[in-house]
Parts: sequence; structure tokens; C-alpha cells
Amino acid sequence: MNRVFVIGLGAVSPAGWGVPALRAALDAGEPLPIGRIERPGWDRPLNARLVPEPSPRPAFLAHARFRRASPLTHYVAAAALEALGGVQPLPPRLGLVVCLQIGCVQYSHRFYKEVLESPAAASPILFPETVFAAPASHLAALLGNVSLVTTLLGDPAVFLQGAALAADWLTEGRVDLALVAGAEEANWLRSDAIWHFDHGCVTGAGAGCVCLGLEAGASGGVELSALTGAQTYMSSISRGRAAQLMRSQLPAGSATELLCDGLQGCRRLDAPERAAWQGWPGPRLSPKRVLGEGLMAASGWQCVAACDALARGDFTGATLSVVGCNQQAIGARFVRSGGPFCLSCSPESPKLSAAGR
Repeated sequence: MNRVFVIGLGAVSPAGWGVPALRAALDAGEPLPIGRIERPGWDRPLNARLVPEPSPRPAFLAHARFRRASPLTHYVAAAALEALGGVQPLPPRLGLVVCLQIGCVQYSHRFYKEVLESPAAASPILFPETVFAAPASHLAALLGNVSLVTTLLGDPAVFLQGAALAADWLTEGRVDLALVAGAEEANWLRSDAIWHFDHGCVTGAGAGCVCLGLEAGASGGVELSALTGAQTYMSSISRGRAAQLMRSQLPAGSATELLCDGLQGCRRLDAPERAAWQGWPGPRLSPKRVLGEGLMAASGWQCVAACDALARGDFTGATLSVVGCNQQAIGARFVRSGGPFCLSCSPESPKLSAAGR
């Protein structure tokens, strides 16, 4: 099977617009300041880490398709354009996978509020921005050379399913490069829903994007070497058991390899993943502790942070652990150099062993 490389990275987060801002916040290691979101009917606001306004204003926002687009669409576009920044000229066939869990909450809230107040007067202009496929549609129109585009919905582990789909498109020769983006936006509805699961959880918003290709030239030496199978939660497989099964499909690690996990400092929510990775021999990075629970955006931040650390030469390999909130656990491994790409490898796979054991 063809080898798959990381060609570029992009991010929007509570740390700011761009990978350098994300990197600086994670290097500092301190949780970012908490902002407030007002909840109707409550005297006490909800906690969130919010994306700052961009400065300067991105030029792409002048595009006709972005005049009414949601903040989520802005985040996806900014991260995707940054990931493509080193690719000149752009190839004629781009693939685009946008991964969402909650989607365009702000416009949905606004539209349904109008429907409830006065159905006859509800603005039809708002409705298209409530559709899950809106961000991918807007970005495809902005880029203009997208051959394949899809939107995947699910819990945060779906981001790595998006990476698997993009790898399939590349190895089948259907696209020249593939963008995989995960994003969420801030709103009291989302923060309130998460608050009910854990009062101490602080939400975050933004996007993370990786550009994948088959040529290693612009990759900084970062290669996607393994993706586990999706370990789906069922009555017979708990979230904790699924995390253990995902962990068993990845190498044991070493002192020179990074584990980029989804821990956020919430004891109950973190417990399954913490148990699965106890005994990891190398350094660990937990972006959610700094940036907040960004759901699908957080999976994107994890992937960007891991690949950025490898590109800087800080580690020989990086393992990504995504234990989704309600559907599945999936893991991935990136290396600076080594064996061929291996989809859904088992620990005994010769390919995975050559790459990481």
C-alpha cells in the first residue's frame, strides 16, 4: 500500500488563529483563560475558552460564500488554507473531509428561535447555515478544485475515520491531496449540554486540519504509519474496554515517542483513557487541558500538535489516542520515517512491528 504523508497543518483555537499560536500555548502548558457564555434563564454564565477575533481579518472572508457563513465555517476555512499554505501550485484534484459532532450551533439556535417565535417570519436566509454540510460546501467553493468532498458526523473519534477515508482516496488515486478537518463553534447550547455531563468541563472551539498526500517532499518527514480499527461502544464493550482494545493495536512506545491524548482534567470523563495508557514510557501531551473540550476540533488539535512536534524533530514517533465521548475509540501513529502505512493493524502485524517495535 502507498505511504501517506502529512503535507501541511492548520489550526484555529482559543490560543489564536494558526499553528504557531497553538504551539506556543501547548509549549507553555498553562490552561488558557476562561471566558463566559451567558445562558438564557440563568444568573450564572457557563465557562468556555473562546476563539479570539482574528487580526488581521482573513482575506477569504470577503468571498461571497462567506458573507453569512457561521464562525465554524470560518474556522474550517482558515485551518484548511493554512494546511495548504506550503503547496504551490495547488493540484487539480483535492479531497475534502470535514468532521463535525455538533456543527453550526449558532445559526441553528438563531433559526429555530425565529421559527418558535413566528414561523411565518423566520428568515429562510439563515436555514442553509444550519445544515451540517454547509462548512464543506463553502470551503469547496472557495478552493474551487475539490474533486471529492464529504462531511462525517459522530463523536471526536470520527476525525481519525476521516483520516482513514482520505488515505483511501489517495491510495486509490482518486485525489492528489486530501484535507481532513475537525471543527466546532461556541454557543450556550453546547456548553450547557456538556455541563450536564461534568460540571467542571470547560468547552473550547476552533478547528484542526491536516493535509495528506503521497509525496514526502513537503511533509517535514512526518508519515502516517498506522490507524487502529474503530472500537465501538456496545452493551458488551464499555468505553473503558474499547479504549483498552484500541491501545492493544498500537506499539508499546518508547522514551523518545510522544503520546498525544484526550485527557482534560475531568476525573470521570478521563478515567477510561487514563487507565488504557497507564505505563506509557514516553512524554505525554494533553491539548484539552490547555484549550478546553473542543470535541471534534480537539481531535484536530491533537493531530496537529502531534505532527507539529514530530516535524520539529522533538520525537521519533507520536501516538494519537482519541476515546470518543459516546461512540468509539480510535488511535493513530505518526513517525518521522519508517515503515509503510498500515490501516487497522494488529500488534502482531509485521508492518506495524517494523514501524514501531
